[in-house]
Amino acid sequence: MLNNKTILITGGTGSFGKCFTKYVLNHYDVKKIIIYSRDEFKQFLMQNELKEYSEKLRFFIGDVRDLERLKRALKDVDYIVHAAALKQVPACEYNPNEAIKTNIHGAMNVIDAALDCGVHKVVALSTDKAVNPVNLYGGTKLVSDKLFIAANAYAGTSDLNFSIVRYGNVAGSRGSVIPFFQNIIDKGEKKLPITDYRMTRFWISLTEGVELVIKALEEAKGGETFISKIPSFKITDLAEAMLPGCEMPEVGIREGEKLHEIMVTVEDAMTTYEYDKHFIVYPQMVWQKDRMPKPTGKKVPEGFSYSSGTNTEWLSVEEIRQRLQHLDAH
Repeated sequence: MLNNKTILITGGTGSFGKCFTKYVLNHYDVKKIIIYSRDEFKQFLMQNELKEYSEKLRFFIGDVRDLERLKRALKDVDYIVHAAALKQVPACEYNPNEAIKTNIHGAMNVIDAALDCGVHKVVALSTDKAVNPVNLYGGTKLVSDKLFIAANAYAGTSDLNFSIVRYGNVAGSRGSVIPFFQNIIDKGEKKLPITDYRMTRFWISLTEGVELVIKALEEAKGGETFISKIPSFKITDLAEAMLPGCEMPEVGIREGEKLHEIMVTVEDAMTTYEYDKHFIVYPQMVWQKDRMPKPTGKKVPEGFSYSSGTNTEWLSVEEIRQRLQHLDAH
């Protein structure tokens, strides 16, 4: 599927972009991978880290806010993986205009450039925060998701399609709770602060996120949202796994934070189908019936939702401890 293809990754120097690039280079014989991002220093570091693959890597300085630069970068590109976004909740709240320019206007530019440049597939990364959003970051990603789904209406007779991959906080990624706890432990502290004892999260590794994106590239027909089946864990169990016997003072939930991650709402369940290792939410509105993806999985029951708080699969303290030992390097 990816052999002899040219792939462009927006935000390609981030945790996901680096993992995706390494995974694809190790598993497929691609023609070229283009890293499209704003930070020249991160590109320099990534270029040095992957210099053995230099013949298949290209580094474009560019911003998703810049439509003309995107079009130049997309010459002869087959697939786009859209990972660029402003993701930090507090930063988006304090800089709402900037979040909108990158997360919404940037999504529109990726769509317009893909439509104009002969791209065949676009997979956009979403987040649990786009589901029933309670902060601006989630709100911008909800709009972004809707834009990518609706973009299939403009593909006409071309073979271009747009789809979405949704997952929550990646275990061990920058800004997540694991490095936060680890930093406290490294300082010799014996207490790990818990925002709320009831809090739960899904566990997904970077590699699992990458594999879901590749599944979408291989299988998407247009407008689907792919969601992995993954286990949940309690934040208190994570703390116990990282620092056995530690004190856990409850400090209160932060602004813009949820008790549980939600991937599929009761409303989404109307068009959600279950597969062996994932769910797919199919588009509710269809503009071109001949392009409508045909579900082959099992329809989820009425009233179904997929939440980290009501998941059927849970990690024990020992299982969390084992997974911590095998986290992907970021």
